[in-house]
Amino acid sequence: MSTRPFIAARLELFFDRRFEQLFRALGWRERVIPYTAYGDERFVRVLGRVVLSPPFSDTHLGKKAEEFLRQRGWRNFITAPCVHARYTLRLGEAEVTGTTDRGGYIDHRVRHHNLPAGWQVGTAHTDESDEATFSAQVVGADVRFGIVSDVDDTILSTMLPRPFIAAWNSFFRTESARQAIPGMAVFYDDVLTRHPGAAVIYLSTGAWNTHGFLTRFMRRHRYPLGAMLLTDWGPTNTGWFRSGQEHKRNALLQLGVDFPDIAWLLVGDDGQHDLDTYSEFATANPDKVVAIAIRELSPAEQILAHGTTEPLEGAEPLPRDIPVFKAPDGRGLRRIIREFLAQES
Repeated sequence: MSTRPFIAARLELFFDRRFEQLFRALGWRERVIPYTAYGDERFVRVLGRVVLSPPFSDTHLGKKAEEFLRQRGWRNFITAPCVHARYTLRLGEAEVTGTTDRGGYIDHRVRHHNLPAGWQVGTAHTDESDEATFSAQVVGADVRFGIVSDVDDTILSTMLPRPFIAAWNSFFRTESARQAIPGMAVFYDDVLTRHPGAAVIYLSTGAWNTHGFLTRFMRRHRYPLGAMLLTDWGPTNTGWFRSGQEHKRNALLQLGVDFPDIAWLLVGDDGQHDLDTYSEFATANPDKVVAIAIRELSPAEQILAHGTTEPLEGAEPLPRDIPVFKAPDGRGLRRIIREFLAQES
């Protein structure tokens, strides 16, 4: 069997390299887009991307234009990745170098940083770019609780995945028009008040291109800061498209390895396969799940999500001692789960 990547991946790499050569010839410069990092006192997983940006983007007018354009969803998806670019990361006492993948992405574990628990700041740059700063949540060794939250239709009303509606929401609507799910931010704040220092991870099948928008959305609606584990919508080494469920499955398994002593509150919705994915993880790792909280979509949202008015029920059996809480919004989940978490703590 051939070990060569799938033809779509090879085509993507071919075109990315050609576009990179063209933009470099036009004077475009490398720029690092750092994402929120996470880890503990042993390591920090730093995520980001190196792209090319036009020379006028550093001017005052260019920055104003960029600020205006990024409010339009389509601007999030217009990027020119730097294939196999060299980068340098600095975090605490550690300084490491690496190379981006074929999509320009950085995924590097920084060890021996000697930073205490809490939110820390690091820097990333290439030989040709300015230094960019990133935030990193360093989880304390004594922390035993964390939150994993879905994004689409759990904290953000997206009306996904129907293609035309998704395209309208993603490419044409302004950021300010996107709606938060009522009560979810307060629900998370209430949980974190009972568990200070807890790890917070947002897990979504959304594209990494939307990281900036999601960060601004969460800040605007006062969601707790946390690392995001998104995905690349492009082809893989084995097929045309990535599997969203497989992405979430692998991310949960990786979190179980990264934080072996943490038990998670898994939050999602019943419009897609969150309950199945969470149930599968809980069945295999019952000691790593405190509870599952599911936001119930309205009948209209169910139709837009998968074509029927009925929610998608989980097919995976759950261990008896792992509860599942359901409510139509964050206020309902907060009321239901408050007493449970009080007993657990």
